Parts: sequence; C-alpha cells; structure tokens
Amino acid sequence: ADFLSHSEKLPKKRAGSDGESIGNCPFSQRLFMILWLKGVVFNITTIDMKRKPPDLNNLAPGTHPPFLTFNGEVKTDVNKIEEFLEEVLAPPKYPKLAAKQKESNTAGNDIFAKFSAYIKNTNSLFHQKSLTRALRRLDSYLNAPLPGEVQEGNTEDRSSRRKFLDGDELTLADCNLLPKLHIVKVVAKKYRKYEIPEEMTGVWRYLRNAYEQEEFVNTCAADQEIELAYMDVAKRLAK
Repeated sequence: ADFLSHSEKLPKKRAGSDGESIGNCPFSQRLFMILWLKGVVFNITTIDMKRKPPDLNNLAPGTHPPFLTFNGEVKTDVNKIEEFLEEVLAPPKYPKLAAKQKESNTAGNDIFAKFSAYIKNTNSLFHQKSLTRALRRLDSYLNAPLPGEVQEGNTEDRSSRRKFLDGDELTLADCNLLPKLHIVKVVAKKYRKYEIPEEMTGVWRYLRNAYEQEEFVNTCAADQEIELAYMDVAKRLAK
C-alpha cells in the first residue's frame, strides 16, 4: 500500500518481499496510474510495512494506506483520492481521465469480489463458475461496440476492437479494473490452475493492450510478489 503526498509529490509504496521492490496493492497501483496518465512528475519510495516509520501511523491512525495528504488534510478513501486528483489535476494543464460511458465505470466491478471468494473458499467449483460468469459479462461489454464505434452500413462485423473499457485511451475506469484483473489472472493460475478462457477474446485483447502501456506495466508489482501476497491463503486451503 502507499502513502501519497501530493503536496510534496513523493508517493511511498509498500515494499516487496525484499523490503525494497514494489509490493502488491491494486489500490495503490490505481493511484500511480492516474498520476502517470496525468503527466505528474513524482518519485516512488518503497516502505517496508513490517518496519514502517512511526510518522506513517501518526498521519492516519487506525487506517491502512493508500492515503493522501494535501495542505495538512489526510484523505484515506481511494475513491475520494481519485476524485480529488481528477478535480485538482484538471485541464488545460492536465488531461481529463473520466470515462465518457457510464457503463465503463461499472464493467467488471464484481470480478475481484468473485475472485476473492474463489481463492478463500474450499468450495472452489461453485466460486469458479461465479468468477467465470463475472468475466464473461466483462468480455461481453468489451466486445460490444460503444456508441459511434460501428460505422454506418457496416453490417458484417459489429464487434468492438477498442483497446480499453471506454475506447482506445486509458481512463479512470481502467486504472481501477486493470490492477485487479491482473491479480486475478496471476493468482488464479498459480493456486487454482485456472486460466481466463481463451474464447473471452475481449478480456484477452484488453489485457494484451494493457501490457503494452508503460503506465500499467511500470506501476505493477512483479508476478512473484503478487503470488507471495496470496500464499498464506493458499496454504490454508491446502490443509
């Protein structure tokens, strides 16, 4: 997780297993992606949460990172932080990142919850089917053309070819979903031998395009760190 100080532009991120590399936290990655897409210059300082400095607890007692400080005020809700960044880092100096289609903000929003239930529960077949249904709904959205995407007179192929949820550019919706979707892909394969079905062409197109974006890959924890973050859960299930 992160401590993000916008006033100083010095984000601090949870360290990995070696105490230095980037650790697993989709909520922190979400915020870093937003800053990167906004074009904000910032540094990342990793923090070993096992030996975190005392002033980190003093900033927001009883809460867990990520959080943000600005002019002495601490924001602890990641959605509120996102709203704040979109409002403060606004045009004309910074690009607007909000999705144009309302549905883009909710597409795939149940996948991470279904995945968590799948990983944590021993009734894996039931939860696997639930996760697959959630992924299928996302796949349908990604393959359905957005308004204006299909040209008039083109009746042969009405499937979407867009790169991301809301079009060919990353938006706030992608910053929220992609870090979680990547975790689902990595952890489900490692501990459940489950892979996103190949026939979900929309989901795979989405992921492949994400892996070509520096805003995503350079803020993402290594697969090994993601696997380690879920190792304790996997051990409990193996008993």
